[in-house]
Amino acid sequence: MKTEHILIIRFSAIGDVAMAVPVVYSLATQYPHVRITVLSKGFARSFFEELAPNVSFMEADIKNEYRGVKGLNTLFRRLKAKHFTAIADFHNVLRSDYLRLRFNLDRFHVAHINKHRKGKRKLTSKKKKRLIEQPTSFQNYADVLAKLGYPVDIHFESIFPPEGGDLNLLPPAVGTKSDGTQWIGIAPFAAHQGKIYPLPLMQQVIEQLISLKPQSRIFLFGGGEKEMSILDKWCEQYKSCTNASHLCGGLMQELILMSHLDVMLSMDSANMHLASLTATPVVSVWGATHPYAGFLGWNQSLDNVVQTSLDCRPCSIYGNKRCTRGNYPCLSSIQPNDITEKIIKNLDKSTQ
Repeated sequence: MKTEHILIIRFSAIGDVAMAVPVVYSLATQYPHVRITVLSKGFARSFFEELAPNVSFMEADIKNEYRGVKGLNTLFRRLKAKHFTAIADFHNVLRSDYLRLRFNLDRFHVAHINKHRKGKRKLTSKKKKRLIEQPTSFQNYADVLAKLGYPVDIHFESIFPPEGGDLNLLPPAVGTKSDGTQWIGIAPFAAHQGKIYPLPLMQQVIEQLISLKPQSRIFLFGGGEKEMSILDKWCEQYKSCTNASHLCGGLMQELILMSHLDVMLSMDSANMHLASLTATPVVSVWGATHPYAGFLGWNQSLDNVVQTSLDCRPCSIYGNKRCTRGNYPCLSSIQPNDITEKIIKNLDKSTQ
């Protein structure tokens, strides 16, 4: 009898791929006899490589090695040779559509994600907005597997054991977490301006946290050169702050550190999803986007969401549209106290 072997395709941005982890883990544990291969970009290896014994990871460089139709044909031939019995397209974009077409022509069992675009259009409509919660990405991924005959109940805690990742694998400057000290993560950036809390206001949040929790340590996360420069300046200004992304040597080390945070403050961004994979509570700030679009982090509570009610909000699913008012009041009207209070509540809860 042929071994059941599922191919899961999800390229995309880091946050979208991270959201697949709880679903893939649930599939792996509920169907231990099934082999699972996740096809994605190289950064995702940290998510899946040791997720479960029956899960493997395959990297696809779709911008270089497998670029264009010729490259995708090469990738398809390589995939076909692995004798998959089912194909789960978690992405549903041109590249994955083409691969799905090739698999369909060869009579593979194939299913793809429903992104519920109609409901999301109503959510962001200017004139006939309907603030109705859409299915989460987690449920959308699970629905694909159900179409293939593998329904799952999503049960997932963390990619690490309950005590968190091994801090000994991090640079010595991170140090150990002493008794009574609380660690706070802050990820102030996002891919689009419509999702970034104004930096001067974010500095006020940092100042309030230092004042209210002087024994706490604040780790700052951010990736780009410009972002790193801003974080370095804050670390010079606030001695309680450490530029975690500057210290850590890659995604896995950042995940280990996140697993030891008492709380993370993040925008609607990848870091919200990364912290969620480590069972760390996340206070998330939402501007042009809205958690009703289905992108709230895994196991995160709406009680930890910071947002304001405006007739124009949400105006975007991904935060990439220009503000019609010009000044993003959805973000600038949020007071630093609104954010600090939720962080303090989580810190106090962690000591109970």
